[in-house]
Amino acid sequence: MAHACSSANHVMDSTFTQARSQNMCGICGWIDFDRDLGSPDARRELADMTATMAYRGPDDEGAWIDGPAALGHRRLAIIDFQGGRQPITHQEDGRPALVLVYTGETYNHRELRQRLASQGHRFDTSSDTEVVLRAHREWGQRDPRRAVSELNGMFAYALWDSGKRELLLIRDRLGIKPLYYYPTQHGVLFGSEPKAILANSLAERAMDADGLRRTLSLVADPHNTVFRGMREVRPGHIVRVTRESIKEMSYWQLTDSGHTDDVPTTVRRVRELLEDTIQRQLVADVPLCTLLSGGLDSSAMTALAARFSDERIRSFALDFVGYTDNFIPGPAHPTPDGPFVQDVAKFVGTDHTDITLSADELMDSNVRAATLHARDLPLTYGNQDSSVYLLFRAIRQHSTVALSGEGADELFGGYRSFHDPSYVQADTFPWIDDSDDIVRRCLDPGLVEKLDLPGYLDEQYRRALAEVPALTGPASADPHERRMREISYLFLTRYLPMELDHKDRMSMALGLEVRVPYCDHRLVEYVFGTQWAQKAFDGREKSLLRAATMDLLPQSVVQRVKSAYPIIQDATYDRMLRTRFSALLNDRNAAVAPLLSLDQSRALLDATDNFRRVEKILTLQDFLTDYNVSLTI
Repeated sequence: MAHACSSANHVMDSTFTQARSQNMCGICGWIDFDRDLGSPDARRELADMTATMAYRGPDDEGAWIDGPAALGHRRLAIIDFQGGRQPITHQEDGRPALVLVYTGETYNHRELRQRLASQGHRFDTSSDTEVVLRAHREWGQRDPRRAVSELNGMFAYALWDSGKRELLLIRDRLGIKPLYYYPTQHGVLFGSEPKAILANSLAERAMDADGLRRTLSLVADPHNTVFRGMREVRPGHIVRVTRESIKEMSYWQLTDSGHTDDVPTTVRRVRELLEDTIQRQLVADVPLCTLLSGGLDSSAMTALAARFSDERIRSFALDFVGYTDNFIPGPAHPTPDGPFVQDVAKFVGTDHTDITLSADELMDSNVRAATLHARDLPLTYGNQDSSVYLLFRAIRQHSTVALSGEGADELFGGYRSFHDPSYVQADTFPWIDDSDDIVRRCLDPGLVEKLDLPGYLDEQYRRALAEVPALTGPASADPHERRMREISYLFLTRYLPMELDHKDRMSMALGLEVRVPYCDHRLVEYVFGTQWAQKAFDGREKSLLRAATMDLLPQSVVQRVKSAYPIIQDATYDRMLRTRFSALLNDRNAAVAPLLSLDQSRALLDATDNFRRVEKILTLQDFLTDYNVSLTI
């Protein structure tokens, strides 16, 4: 079974030394079954595609080209700087049989390495990239789902099989790492981000009505990436590309586990899973930190990281100038983060730093341009884009890896939408409210009618509901349990992917790797399978997580009510936003102008409620201009 593994083949410029694990990277490539991509023009196009991923992988680059296949890779070194270079090949009879470009972390690579070694595989490196490659050689020849199902981690990768002349595009179960593809007449383009695909002359920079619907809706849809013709590899899926077809197959999905554990047993199991995944995700040869908000999720994660780390854990928190002193409570933000952050930092003993931002920094044109370039898409989170970007920029001066709490609210039921009957009973996505109407009022009435955003959202909602795994056992007779199963599924599959994408793009734009322990698929499977009565057994949000970690936390955090990600409350920001929106409305040549009703938009300048939603319009303007996107509505 032993075969050679090489990274120095064909036009590839990468060689291997020893590496203990993998690194975060950017990948891209091009398959054209009717063309030799070794031509000078094709090589230049691959080089252009790969160059767009430089900030995701500033430490190294590699390329592999042979006939119809061209793969590119950029590397951010996290563990063992001298090793882990890509692309990597599996040799048979002196020829590359399999070629892999990979981004991510396989946290169980040591266990898999032992199993593969027992089957006769000899390893030339100690990187997890080679483990993934050999896993496909051992277990994935007949069905690639068998190989990828063995992996525990966050990853996106492309595997070219020279003998079958087949490309596999594979993405992790929750969609932590991004992967896009663009079918062409004779093959496919792919990349970690849209910009890699757009660097190829075959890709069209166009947005149609569906793309605009996606832009204006807060729902994840991998079939609709805003750019016409471009798609995402769905979380938990494999895309198989051959000369004859491009087909999608699922290797993982949320299922009903028939959960029978009682509450104490469930709490213990949650703690065991959290301890295991955080220990796995602490491995790094570069400075590591946690993102701390003073909420239950980030505090529990930070406390566990501190318990298992060999060194004092660094923690970072976001703050705004004068935020705590002048804080105005609201339904989504009942308390400021600052006091709770300090409680945790002292209780746990972290080396803590607050990153304090101002309205001027958030509205800085260079920062806003950088956040758009990081995302490639007009899917803005408003001032959260700038604040997260600036937070990560400051953190990157001290750390290369950060643990973050994404997934906990969706998994354990942390959002208000899980507990407010008006949201639970609404026949739509529970996070959708009327505040987006302010954006629709900006649009031309004829366009609003054509887009039919309510109809689009309803179609997306019905499609998602059709996927929800049915409850089994006694809980299946309870209508509320059935509805809460739907709510949980919707958040995990249509909301969480947006949060993960946002965090990945803002962090990787600065060469910062963000790991998300709450998205370990074992934890997700176990908690998703529990009944809602257990998830809220004490009448509060995130009951299971609180019970599993309360011994690690100060009482102030244990008792704290959920508070959303902070947004700046400084009136200066709103004044600057109104000034910018007014300037846009006075620009008759603005790219977004044909989409707007100027009279209705001007009337919104005096609006007080939800005015910040117009940032969607400002971002759309920047997107259409900076990316030279043609509208075909």
